[in-house]
Amino acid sequence: MSFFKKKEKKKDKKEEEEGGNVDEIEGLGDNLSGLKLKEEKDLDLNSFERSVTLGTGTFGRVFLAKHKTTNDYYAIKQLKKVEVVRLKQIEHIKNEKSILLNINHPNIVNMFSTFKDTKNLYMVMEYVIGGEVFSHLRKMGRFPVDTTRFYIAQIVLAFEYLHKQNIIYRDLKPENLLIDHHGHIKVTDFGFAKIVEDRTWTLCGTPEYLAPEIIQSKGHGKAVDWWAVGILIFEMLAGYPPFFDDNPFGIYEKILACKLQFPSHFDGSSKDLIKKLLQPDRTKRLGCLKAGPEDIKKHKWFKTINWETISLKKKKGPIVPKVTHPGDTRNFEQYAEEPIDNSSPGGDPFKNIFKDW
Repeated sequence: MSFFKKKEKKKDKKEEEEGGNVDEIEGLGDNLSGLKLKEEKDLDLNSFERSVTLGTGTFGRVFLAKHKTTNDYYAIKQLKKVEVVRLKQIEHIKNEKSILLNINHPNIVNMFSTFKDTKNLYMVMEYVIGGEVFSHLRKMGRFPVDTTRFYIAQIVLAFEYLHKQNIIYRDLKPENLLIDHHGHIKVTDFGFAKIVEDRTWTLCGTPEYLAPEIIQSKGHGKAVDWWAVGILIFEMLAGYPPFFDDNPFGIYEKILACKLQFPSHFDGSSKDLIKKLLQPDRTKRLGCLKAGPEDIKKHKWFKTINWETISLKKKKGPIVPKVTHPGDTRNFEQYAEEPIDNSSPGGDPFKNIFKDW
């Protein structure tokens, strides 16, 4: 299961308010001061002024927080130790921390620091102010081709970067994509990411996005991420994924059958790219051939994309979020808050498990 739960977008009065120009809002530049947190010692929950919840999940939540010294905003991922252990997610959580500390890409969310108390683990992430792509997609129904193409191009570059380091992501979906203040994509939630030189056999991911080789337990590698890109293109253009059912097993059956039914508004170029990415035989799947990701980048669907412009983020994204200040949360769902409980009178039974956190 992914950290974030899927949730339908609710109408909010704040959506009707006019936001400011992101170029004019002080403090909305890239959070370079966040790098200083890596140097800061004795960081704990008291270092921050806690604000609203940005997302909830199976074993924790993400909340907005302002650093008391610098006044910079961060998204802090709080994970309950007892739930991480109960759900056997220890290895995944440790992988996530290790990977995020060692990667740096403009289309991947930055993690600046981690800390813990007796009950929880904390990951201090950059605050990506535009919210989830999922929310914007549900609000619009579906994305135009040019919007989809822009987002997918940035994801291709992020995956190309990860795969060069033998990291597979394994959890692509609209909920795990955030939009920054200039409308660019940031991939987040690396709970299922893993360094894999050849194959791994762990069953994980979101049912609608699983590649056939994961379902069949054949062992899987980087190819599963390119399959997921094909699913995402379809969902962005259609407003729903190509394989869906009321229960996971029904979804798996449809994935293995791989019978694609395209809406009438899909153009030929989009259909061709999706078919080549949703190739059940991973040895023939686009992105997995001799030229790797270059085959995807050279596909006719991307003929209007300037890859250097995309890489350097020279162009604003198709959806630029409305915001009025660096701690604006109008682009996120509203969640019920829960009392802060980081005390453990009986001590910490998981102290040794997370001693290196």
